Amino acid sequence: MAIATARNGRVLALVALNIAAVLALAYLPTPNTPLPSDLRNPNPLATLSKSGPRSLLLEQLTWMEVRDHIQRGYTRVIIPTGGIEQSGPFVALNKHDLITKRLSVEIASRLGNTLVAPLVSFVPQGSIQPPSGHMLYPGTISLSEDTFVRLLVDIGLSCATHGFEEIIILGDSGGSQTGMASAAYKITKSSSDSGTRAIFAEAFYDYPSIRALIASRNIPQQIEPFHEDLAFTAQLAAIDATAIRYEERIKAGFTTLGGAPLTDFQMLQSLGDSIITTRAEETTRAIQAQLTQREAS
Repeated sequence: MAIATARNGRVLALVALNIAAVLALAYLPTPNTPLPSDLRNPNPLATLSKSGPRSLLLEQLTWMEVRDHIQRGYTRVIIPTGGIEQSGPFVALNKHDLITKRLSVEIASRLGNTLVAPLVSFVPQGSIQPPSGHMLYPGTISLSEDTFVRLLVDIGLSCATHGFEEIIILGDSGGSQTGMASAAYKITKSSSDSGTRAIFAEAFYDYPSIRALIASRNIPQQIEPFHEDLAFTAQLAAIDATAIRYEERIKAGFTTLGGAPLTDFQMLQSLGDSIITTRAEETTRAIQAQLTQREAS
């Protein structure tokens, strides 16, 4: 009797395992999953998209517009990274986001046939627990290096899946440069079968050249101890003066930055425009050189 009971128990266990295996297989994706039939549908608003994209920002397009522009040659995409970090008492936390998004569109326009993926706001800013670096200040949001790289790789591979052949990763935060280079390498390696390649646009973060441009105008620019820099503040003046609390800081008597006068807003805005134009031009040239070098290799 005991033997029969044990045997029945083993049979029931095997049956349960088989049922679990079948259920698990039901949730596994199959390589032959049919594509949705509406992928082939023509855009009902095709007449509105025969020229260039209505926006270079991917998130502002419909999936049909993205599909059609890729087919028409828009096979390059920029993945921009910014950062949410403290920059002293006057500068908004999204300083890097504002600058990177503006410049990414400028660069995409100059490159041609290029769209801009949604901006990645979250980058390494120091350890979270215990906090270090910018994470010591409220409002900063940080990622581990591993999470940051994995995020960029997934975004890049998503773009590759949909037909983008060249992926450009760039960013305005110093602490994210190594991670972006690593992600570009991993995206290219993972996409070797499709031929998609990713590059890290290191030239985008060439602030020594920008500070040399400022010095050529005889403008003093000592770095402030509270993490504000004229090179960034001037760009923000040209993009969104509220991000540097311009009017409030002047009224409160904070009329200089690192020795540079801030009371002439038109001068500050003009300097910011010059920095943005210079960065867009130089980064575009560097990206074109990187792409040409890869084609030749």
